[in-house]
Amino acid sequence: MPMLQASSLARISQTLLSKLEALQCHFTWDLDPSKTYFLHLSEKLVDIGTEEGNCWLGHIYNLRGFIQYKLGFTKDAQSFFNKAAEAFRQMRKADDGPWLVVNYGNLAWLHHHLGDQAESEAYLSKVEALMKKYPSPSQDELHAEIYAEKAWTLLKFSAHRELVADYFQKAIRMQPDMVEWNTSHPMRLTSVFKHSDTGLEADILEKMRVAKEQDPENLCLAVYYLEQRATNGERVEDEARELAGKILRNPVSSYSGWKAILWVYRHYVSIDEAIDLAEKALENHPDKRYLKKCATLYYKWKIILSSDNLPKQSTIDRAISLHEEVISLYPDSSFVTKVDLANIYAKSNQAKAEQMYQELLKIYLEPAYKQLLYNHYAKYLNFVRKDQDKSIKYHMKAAEIPHQSFYRGNSIKALEKIKNTRRNSMWREIEEFLENLQEP
Repeated sequence: MPMLQASSLARISQTLLSKLEALQCHFTWDLDPSKTYFLHLSEKLVDIGTEEGNCWLGHIYNLRGFIQYKLGFTKDAQSFFNKAAEAFRQMRKADDGPWLVVNYGNLAWLHHHLGDQAESEAYLSKVEALMKKYPSPSQDELHAEIYAEKAWTLLKFSAHRELVADYFQKAIRMQPDMVEWNTSHPMRLTSVFKHSDTGLEADILEKMRVAKEQDPENLCLAVYYLEQRATNGERVEDEARELAGKILRNPVSSYSGWKAILWVYRHYVSIDEAIDLAEKALENHPDKRYLKKCATLYYKWKIILSSDNLPKQSTIDRAISLHEEVISLYPDSSFVTKVDLANIYAKSNQAKAEQMYQELLKIYLEPAYKQLLYNHYAKYLNFVRKDQDKSIKYHMKAAEIPHQSFYRGNSIKALEKIKNTRRNSMWREIEEFLENLQEP
């Protein structure tokens, strides 16, 4: 009898696991980057803000709950999943709906991992009930709400970004009246393709124009649209200043358009005006860490991109102070800020810059961060320390890491240029290195 009971329990357990694996939720979407990335993403999600009316608040809480689970904080995970359910209810003004399928799936998995199989099965039943009440258009398709949340979530993970456009388009095709999907689709695609070799989709500008007509109060979308028009050659300085004034009066979050408008200022107005705008925003919101993070970008560009005319010492001091503050405010995602700070010190205090680089070179880093560090250090060695041989060695270190990235490609280009000019005695060594270089 005990053997029969054990066998029966095993079948029940396997059936439960099969049902869990068939769910559409964060636990089944192959979201498994490194712990470092989860920590980094967790800090980014906090900056989005939780003000009333944020149409993605349920999705944000769902993702934050999943991240907390992956980081080992199960109580926090459950709290965020519960907040997600409440956010959906308030936003959709309904107690249930297909938007809760992902949330209930997350809770089913969480309780399974906590060993509470009865509660896990209860949430599985809730998912089944929702899917019967709100079926998808066909067996081969998901519900539009699931496509939208999956698209928004996968956008945060670079390994899956090629699916984002497809999922957003499917959601919009099924429910074309959902304004936030129509506006977020082209806006998020802009951020995805901004630094890609393929560029933006051919019709992205038209999609943004239509989206802006549907959601005229969306300032973040307005800035992205302005940027794309500027990229196409339009003069946008006056409109940029007008938009900046509107953004200044709104609550601060990473979805309010701050980073985008400062980017427009940097490229199409001036870096000095971008800095002035950032400082004005900080006067209005002195405790907003996200604004400080934005400001560091423009001080960095002001200083690092200067060649003959080094900015005033007061500007350098302000840049250093802001960078140090941002490093303390983002303890889990400040590595790039530390590299930027080292490069700023390189303009005024080479000993301090070298000290910072040596400290960074000693810590454990994942491949992508290693490449970034080696690439920056190689440039520092070449342009600041005038040590081209050592610079070449670090470009090689960046290139030989089997991870495809901008920094790997940049180091390879630097090595190819040195090889082709043959002005350095190491050109034959570089030639042999490049011939034997393995592709990721």
